[in-house]
Amino acid sequence: MGDEFHVAVRRRLKKIAEDVLSEMAGAGAGEEDDVVVASAPSAQLQHQGAQVPETGFEFYSDGLLATAFLVSAIISAKRMSSSRSHGGAETTVVTAFYSLILLTSALRGVWFVIPGTVWAPYYTPHAVMAFDPDEPRWKLEFFEILLKGIGSLSLFSIFILILVYWADILKKYFYPDARRSKPMITFLVLVGALLSVQIANAVLFLCGFYSTEAMTLVNSVTLSAVSVVCVCEITIFSHRFRTVLKTLGDINQVPTESQVRRIVWITVTGNLFFLTRALLETVFAVQLLFYWRRNGTVAETFSHAT
Repeated sequence: MGDEFHVAVRRRLKKIAEDVLSEMAGAGAGEEDDVVVASAPSAQLQHQGAQVPETGFEFYSDGLLATAFLVSAIISAKRMSSSRSHGGAETTVVTAFYSLILLTSALRGVWFVIPGTVWAPYYTPHAVMAFDPDEPRWKLEFFEILLKGIGSLSLFSIFILILVYWADILKKYFYPDARRSKPMITFLVLVGALLSVQIANAVLFLCGFYSTEAMTLVNSVTLSAVSVVCVCEITIFSHRFRTVLKTLGDINQVPTESQVRRIVWITVTGNLFFLTRALLETVFAVQLLFYWRRNGTVAETFSHAT
């Protein structure tokens, strides 16, 4: 009787142990399934992060824009050459105006001609440090950021040149006794300040202070701030210019409607460009700042992972 009891107990314990082992095996299989399922989105995100070849629409649209910038560069080069052949006080500003258009068109044309897969194998922004042995293409990404940054600087310089000369003309009418500085020197100082930001940004990247994403953030914040300033200046100067033209027209009994319409056209075009640019750059900068604030470092990456 005692032996049968012990045998029954051992069988019962063996059955309990088998049940526990089977449950543990089932749980382990479930955890493996969960790991596979959980790793699927991560793998999918990594796959989505890889650069994909350009679609047909992107290829032809980039080609069309590159052609348009090439035509713009040719026209501006001819205009610049023609303006230099004429004498007069306006030769310098006209030559500078078309030179900036030529530079902007050439830089933007080069950027649109080169496929995106040449610059980086990633479709989404990817943080890369300078001289990183694991990222041999960091030089191309660095050069692309420089190319876009200098292209944006030359584009903004066109409007800055117009604003500087508008300010000089308006100062002559509103403050005739005030001492006037040379507008071209003022223009060079402003553009030099923006260029120094680009140079400092590149130097800090090469010294390893932050990544390519932080370079993009600096450019976004700078261009957004400059865009807001340009919108305010264009609006103020445009209103004053129209007032001056109407006053001169009334005094001299000459029509000034065409000049007023030209000023309005420049104002609307400039404000649309700068407002759109400010909005896009601000949204992009806020997004990058969000990742920076959440992860607390720009040492190597903003780490977009949640």
